[in-house]
Amino acid sequence: MTLLRRSLLTALILPALAHASASVDAPAPAFTATTADGKTVNLADYKGKTVVLEWTNHDCPYVKKHYGSGNIPSQQKAAAAQGVVWLQVISSAPGQQGFVDGATAQKLNTDRGAAPAATLLDPKGELGKLYGAQTTPHMYVIKADGTLAYKGGIDSIATAKVEDIAKAEPYVTEALAAVAAGRKVEKASTRPYGCSVKYAS
Repeated sequence: MTLLRRSLLTALILPALAHASASVDAPAPAFTATTADGKTVNLADYKGKTVVLEWTNHDCPYVKKHYGSGNIPSQQKAAAAQGVVWLQVISSAPGQQGFVDGATAQKLNTDRGAAPAATLLDPKGELGKLYGAQTTPHMYVIKADGTLAYKGGIDSIATAKVEDIAKAEPYVTEALAAVAAGRKVEKASTRPYGCSVKYAS
């Protein structure tokens, strides 16, 4: 292959990779990540368990809605009680809104009563781009066999108003119930809403 052809091929492949995203009913993209407490985890570590990925940014008004109201912490605790592994992902780049170090991420969770199984730090945005995460929050549910069962919004009402939570259709809760019952998720792909993920420019 000539250098020119190789360069052209690379130019075509890289943009495709930059905008890759996980597909429902397909294997969830494998990843390795560092947690807020300095451990290394792999998606494969959780084989046999349902996994939730939650993209988050503590300064985003939409995230504040769901944490300030206790909505996400209560969902995290309910999921954990069912043996589900709930992973927060922070893909904000250094200098961008929502970027924190591990200790700060842990303190934020303590202060908010949050209960994720772990918080994954993704300052280079590699994990976010692998999954095609667009917003905070952006939610994904992975079945025990490693296939993606749901991706999209946490619920159906795209506002930052706390009072809308009770009126919204709780997509993630419904997805987890369907997976637990061995049913296909009825609304498996929905529109995520929130602040844009603050990737490095």
